[in-house]
Amino acid sequence: MALGPERRGVSGSHRPSLSALVVVHDEEGQLAECLGCLSFADEIVVVLDRCTDGSHEIARGFTDRLVEGAWEREGMRRHAGIDACERDWILEIDADERVSPELAAEIRDVVGVSAAAWHLVPVDNYIGPRLVRWGWGASFGRSAHGALFRRGVKRWGDQRVHPSVAFTGARGATLASPIIHYVDRDISEMLLRLDRYTSARAKDLRESGNIGSFGRNLRRIASRFCKCYIGRRGYREGQWGFLIALCAALYPILSYLKARLEPSSEAAPGPDPRPEPGEREGIANPQIKSGEEGEGRKAALWVGTE
Repeated sequence: MALGPERRGVSGSHRPSLSALVVVHDEEGQLAECLGCLSFADEIVVVLDRCTDGSHEIARGFTDRLVEGAWEREGMRRHAGIDACERDWILEIDADERVSPELAAEIRDVVGVSAAAWHLVPVDNYIGPRLVRWGWGASFGRSAHGALFRRGVKRWGDQRVHPSVAFTGARGATLASPIIHYVDRDISEMLLRLDRYTSARAKDLRESGNIGSFGRNLRRIASRFCKCYIGRRGYREGQWGFLIALCAALYPILSYLKARLEPSSEAAPGPDPRPEPGEREGIANPQIKSGEEGEGRKAALWVGTE
């Protein structure tokens, strides 16, 4: 298949090249700003998962490498995008994330000299205008993730939310400049996110055949709260840190109760299980369990010269 004109890095083709990958579902409100930060990459690939808004037209204004289709699981659509990337390194970014000029310059420097297979990139999380740095984790946020990696070393699992991620090869130094992540607009949006997370997790628990016990999940309320509020220093954020720790603490017990008490999705449909932007791998341990690579349905790589 003939490819359209390629983007060229500012440092020349003799240096290792970089693909920027963005996976979206109906993100017309923020996609242009996200893609506008990625002009430093040699290639931009956008995965459009069942988009019904103007995301396609917006993406077309920045790149001709579009993957359109419908995928049931996060890992499936992630792999559809990774498989479409053709450069040496891949930077994986969501529509609600931004790459600053400082991070862009650091990424270009790293891919030019790194002998590692992948790197953690720190994340600055915003709730509305408020920067909240401390307390994230325990399946309700991340303070860093493996967003920069060589092609072929990252493998996503098949869970509906917080898919497991496995990397092959050596981990390099964590980058200094953060990704800017607009995680929630306000507290109401945060609570809606908790509802989506727990509904998706409940489906995974039902399918596993082992939803756990009420007692164990009850005890996890205290352990997970302490993990975020004390271990990850959420107390430094005051009441915001308390709120994050509370949501993280409620995640297991709510998931369990939904799996135990609510009818299955076949009997009564629940919230859309597709993760919103940023709902990706947990970061407590970046070298997490390996998962099986899924096959996307109805995927098509559109490469043209419009």
